[in-house]
Amino acid sequence: MPLFISSVASGSNGNCYYIGNGREAILVDAGISCRETEKRMARQGLSMQQVKAIFVSHEHTDHIRGLSVLANKYQLPVFLSDGTRAGCRLAIPDRLLHPLADLQTVTVADLEITSFRKFHDAADPHSFLINSGGYTVGVFTDIGRVCERMVDYFSRCDAAFLEANYDVDMLMQGRYPFFLKNRIRSGYGHLSNTEALELFRQYRSPKLSHLFLSHLSRDNNDPELVHNLFNEHRGDTEIIVAGRYAETPVYRLGDKPTLMRSEWNIQIEVTHGYIST
Repeated sequence: MPLFISSVASGSNGNCYYIGNGREAILVDAGISCRETEKRMARQGLSMQQVKAIFVSHEHTDHIRGLSVLANKYQLPVFLSDGTRAGCRLAIPDRLLHPLADLQTVTVADLEITSFRKFHDAADPHSFLINSGGYTVGVFTDIGRVCERMVDYFSRCDAAFLEANYDVDMLMQGRYPFFLKNRIRSGYGHLSNTEALELFRQYRSPKLSHLFLSHLSRDNNDPELVHNLFNEHRGDTEIIVAGRYAETPVYRLGDKPTLMRSEWNIQIEVTHGYIST
């Protein structure tokens, strides 16, 4: 069974990533409003009725802005670490909130989601690896530095959402105050284009078919610059820049590179089902 993936939103004004198998799907983060999430998904022929759970990476506003409304409207289970939950003010009933620990695997129908801790200036932040139908997708954003575990998980991926937040020269010559520049580069802030490219060049799997360059800084990066940087080394990997103001197309992991809207007309209703292990 193929996997379908899309960046619904990516950047400091909101993050939301869609991974589904044609019957059920999950969202990683819900950082834009419920209405905007629905609108962007609908433009791609994606249905919120197929979304069965939301996984939250950390408590920063650009990752949870639409979480409460979305979870309540669709009665979706929300998986998040205890530290993340403590750092949020969520108007979500306890029955929908489920704890998430380091190296925990959660099964949502035919999707297996593994969480692991990352370096970022948040209470208890996590990245995610999603497996289904023989395909593996990684969501690696808001990362201060690359650790051995991330190298391991990235090297397994058929597709990945990888942070390429800033160009070093643009950051250092830009308008940000010095303390903020230091925070971004601290090892608990964000991943630079150079660091992300090094990971891509050294550790990508031969089967990595799609790389979404994610969480680009509005002030300290340029979509064309970073796309060209990675495109020089792309090999057989398609490079996609995930935008902050619009969703990406839906990509299919398998024999067809891009999912067209006409392929997504049939929606199969599936009851919520998940097992935490």
